Amino acid sequence: MVAAMQTHSAPVHKITIIPRTSGALGYTMQVDNNEQVLLSKEDLFNRIVTYTGGRAAEELICNTVTTGASNDIEQATKLARAMVTRYGMSETYDMMGLETVKNAYLGGDTSLTCSTDTATDIDHEVLRLIKEAHQKARKIITENLEAMHQAATFLIEKETITGDEFMRILQQTEKQ
Repeated sequence: MVAAMQTHSAPVHKITIIPRTSGALGYTMQVDNNEQVLLSKEDLFNRIVTYTGGRAAEELICNTVTTGASNDIEQATKLARAMVTRYGMSETYDMMGLETVKNAYLGGDTSLTCSTDTATDIDHEVLRLIKEAHQKARKIITENLEAMHQAATFLIEKETITGDEFMRILQQTEKQ
């Protein structure tokens, strides 16, 4: 839902509730229509919003949180940190490089190139980005609860839904 309702977000290609890998109890696959080499600050922020969508849905619909969002939390944190430390997408630090990547082709270990005080400030800025994204995800879900429930009903029955089927559900719900 969160991915589909944002601009600057790759279209939803498939959603499934069938576990395919260890740890994943289902997934939403997005496939970009064209190759993107450069990503804007808005593109990256919206990815973080999408990563926080599963946890936001747990909170709003199930009134609980589980370990199911652990990989999404890791990815959101990694991306928000890169926005602040490597991509110059921080209002506070502007274009200051605060992290270097070593052995980019062998896993890409990173290390901060700043003081411990600045590292603490970076953590605060990363947290601010993630919280802002989480609030946006919660708002999107709250505004589209009926469509969420209809998509969930379809998924429980069919287990997998294509992006086109999902978009039809959204369009039908908007007409009601």
